Amino acid sequence: MSATAAERPRARVTTTGLAAMKAAGEPVVMVTAYDAPGARLVEAAGVDVILVGDSLGMTVLGHASTLPVTMEDMLRHTAAVARSTDRALLVSDMPFMSYQVSVAEALRNAGRFLAEAGAHAVKIEGGAQMAELVGALTGAGIPVMGHVGLTPQSVNLFGGYRMQGRDAVSALRLVDDCLALEAAGAFAIVLELVPAELAQLISEELSIPAIGIGAGAGCDGQVQVFHDILGLGDFTPRHAKRYAEVGTAITSAVAAYAADVRSGAFPGEAQSAHLDPEVVATLERALPRTDGEV
Repeated sequence: MSATAAERPRARVTTTGLAAMKAAGEPVVMVTAYDAPGARLVEAAGVDVILVGDSLGMTVLGHASTLPVTMEDMLRHTAAVARSTDRALLVSDMPFMSYQVSVAEALRNAGRFLAEAGAHAVKIEGGAQMAELVGALTGAGIPVMGHVGLTPQSVNLFGGYRMQGRDAVSALRLVDDCLALEAAGAFAIVLELVPAELAQLISEELSIPAIGIGAGAGCDGQVQVFHDILGLGDFTPRHAKRYAEVGTAITSAVAAYAADVRSGAFPGEAQSAHLDPEVVATLERALPRTDGEV
């Protein structure tokens, strides 16, 4: 019996390895993870790329958007994932305003992801306007994944989480953005909320992998959020598919635990340890009497 993809041992996925996957027509599987338990589960499933996304602001930290996420948030969560993986390529989102102020500041912050947190690459949002920065980062030895289409850090500029590239002008602009990022040295590009036909055209135009999220089946790979595919939130985006209802299972398990505590069923003998009877007797003799006797 042949081993499944998740069972086969394999070397660490690399940025050049992703290019080889595209050339071979092998889809790239990318999933977010934000902590050690999640990272272990995702890697055990055999994914190619783990993204420590700034979406942790909403999925883990309770924010309404990605904008409040800080460098320290991202470094802490990236380090937790790095300590728990040994095969998947680890990419970290650079949070809002960690790379937009200046190239020098972006270089310092990006370098921290690799040197301090153990990431293998960073992801930044934006198209052609980020090409110079991508060139500077890759020139310093920092691999960069691009991100175009709906870029969540620009949600206020877009007026909400809306599909991008619906008309010819904006679609051609997205194509130009992707080509500029590729020319600057990006090793892959995420296409978010882009019409399927446009995403496929971009994927065919690029020599680097285009990884879709809400961008149809014509991309070179797909990325999804851990919490979305596992049913760990109240809302599932249209582009996501729930593969399990883990949230419901967790609630049921905790409710059963609470009921056992309240009824006295937990802990039972299996969860208890006991003293030797002689130790109990010694303690009883040594402790003050509470029944009024002298």
